[in-house]
Amino acid sequence: MIEEHKVKDKIKISIFLKKIKEYGYENIEATAHTFFRLSQKQREVYTEEVLKKIIFNEKPLEVSIQKNNNYAVIYLYKENKLLKILLDLTLNKVYIVSFYILNREQMKEIGK
Repeated sequence: MIEEHKVKDKIKISIFLKKIKEYGYENIEATAHTFFRLSQKQREVYTEEVLKKIIFNEKPLEVSIQKNNNYAVIYLYKENKLLKILLDLTLNKVYIVSFYILNREQMKEIGK
């Protein structure tokens, strides 16, 4: 694992949810980097709007801050998988840096 991607701190879910609500739905944005690894077909499924709805409306299982100061937010996802979304919280915006769908083996690491 890259050093700056390692967890620096765990964040209470309630604090994270409050913070996201304070930013407002309209201030959550994808970056050019968010979708760069996806095929065109995947881009039709995993849109900015889908990710924004998850971030703003769903309760995560875990929230941590990485050494690079990005938030790593993990949600329960369809078919018993997990969705890990990396966020950059700036003064006025929440930027979706990247996201990953985690398989069952990777799920074992959650909560450690």
